[in-house]
Amino acid sequence: MITAIVFVKADVARIPEVAEQIAALDGVSEVYSVTGQIDLITLVRVSNHDDVAAVVADRLNKVPGVTATETHIAFRTYSKHDLESAFSIGLD
Repeated sequence: MITAIVFVKADVARIPEVAEQIAALDGVSEVYSVTGQIDLITLVRVSNHDDVAAVVADRLNKVPGVTATETHIAFRTYSKHDLESAFSIGLD
């Protein structure tokens, strides 16, 4: 599984609509509205690098209201949440 973190700048008047459209894209697991120099942080989780390109370059960048993106590929996961789910066998 490849995780890409995408910083999105959007037309300020359209941030909620842009976030909803991005969240509906296949391969997008989460979208956060944030403070600071960027407007949205998007987590893309796909099986290969070509799929990252398909999600970000072919679809996300074309959402009306997206003005710029910056994509970061994650090397490793250190999150307790992700590690616990990776080793979970489904028992409560």
